[in-house]
Amino acid sequence: MSLDYLREQVVEANLDLVRKGLVLSTFGNASGIDRDQGLIVIKPSGVAYDELKPEQLVVTDLQGQVVEGSLRPSSDLPTHAALYRSFLTIGGIAHTHSEYATAWAQARKPIPCFGTTHADHFRGPIPVTAVMSDIEIARDYELNTGVAIVRAFEGLDAMTIPAVLVANHGPFAWGADSRKAAENAWMLEAVARIAYFTAQINPYTGVVGMALQDRHYFRKHGSSAYYGQARIKE
Repeated sequence: MSLDYLREQVVEANLDLVRKGLVLSTFGNASGIDRDQGLIVIKPSGVAYDELKPEQLVVTDLQGQVVEGSLRPSSDLPTHAALYRSFLTIGGIAHTHSEYATAWAQARKPIPCFGTTHADHFRGPIPVTAVMSDIEIARDYELNTGVAIVRAFEGLDAMTIPAVLVANHGPFAWGADSRKAAENAWMLEAVARIAYFTAQINPYTGVVGMALQDRHYFRKHGSSAYYGQARIKE
């Protein structure tokens, strides 16, 4: 993958967040990684989305050291880098402050799987991180945000649940590339909204059983998926 292609893809992923109504002001960001070169491409800090151009994106290594670019990278770069170092199969990350997912994060509640819309995209509840300590916030806050996310996924598969709620902060999502990460951020907001209304209508609603969850998840994911059209091999 060329860096030029990755830049274009990451710009489109950032704009996807705007198109789907997931962005407030300049809050939020998307990034992508070239695993072969070990390089991250990320949105610059505070740049308006309608002004964003591929050449403005910042290129860093996996430790967050700038390799290319004259602008400051997103302040969330250390979080992105920590996730890329820990979740080796992800190729893109999206962070937003979308309203319903952020509300669940501020409530410090995981999003339960109440139905098949959720199960189509996430195999289980969306986890929420532990609340960070004052010391973690004071020292390397963004890095420790990534550490908190990684801890929340101990015993979980980050690719079957490609999203998380950071307590008191907001959602992160990821995927095979930056566009997929943006799509998963959109799906996360959708299930957060539906779950909120479900809990309001019936506070005693139970979660869906694993048989139905797995049936819907594996219709779309994995080697036995049968949703949609088969790809023609060239």
